[in-house]
Amino acid sequence: MFSNIKTSKSNKELVSRLTSKLNLGTENLIARISMAHSLGLDRRLELANIADAGGKEYSFKVLFGDNYDYYIALICVHYNLYKTDKDIPRYVKMHIDDGLELLDKEFSTTLGIDSLVSIIDKGLSVYA
Repeated sequence: MFSNIKTSKSNKELVSRLTSKLNLGTENLIARISMAHSLGLDRRLELANIADAGGKEYSFKVLFGDNYDYYIALICVHYNLYKTDKDIPRYVKMHIDDGLELLDKEFSTTLGIDSLVSIIDKGLSVYA
């Protein structure tokens, strides 16, 4: 288990902007959605491309709430890792950063919550 995750410095602003645009309330929700969206695209990210950690910081409890085991299981299945693998926090960070950037691009041309529902629905179909 890790204690905290930090987004990249450039994504700190995206967390606030997307949370506000989508009227999500707390900023941990956009991080969860971003990670799930990135994983839902079924791409493997390379650890060599990890960004800086100068952005928004989340404790694991705030980031995942009571669903920590489920989010970590998604990473483990996606990368074929055991739940204690030392690289899991790095993959979590990378998928949050990746998802934030993807959502920012998608929401720059769309209106909002309907698009978010569509993205979540597509992501759910990957694991169904």
